[in-house]
Amino acid sequence: MPEIIIYTSNLCPYCTMAKRLLTAKGATYKELNVDTTAGLREKMVQKTKRRTVPQIYIGERHIGGFDDLRALDLKKELDALLAA
Repeated sequence: MPEIIIYTSNLCPYCTMAKRLLTAKGATYKELNVDTTAGLREKMVQKTKRRTVPQIYIGERHIGGFDDLRALDLKKELDALLAA
């Protein structure tokens, strides 16, 4: 299974939903909370070109936010990404 990284923030319902979906798929992930680590939000924006959380990476692939992750699941593409 590839490394999964999720940039999150406190009190973010979309972050919670993304983590629940990945957990339901049996995936483990590394959570990076932009509220608790100084400078992390700026690094996330530079890396992803997006300001919102969650921002999700599966391996080297930038998935985007929860809506993007859910869309992959609905298209039956998420399981293949997680199995790679």
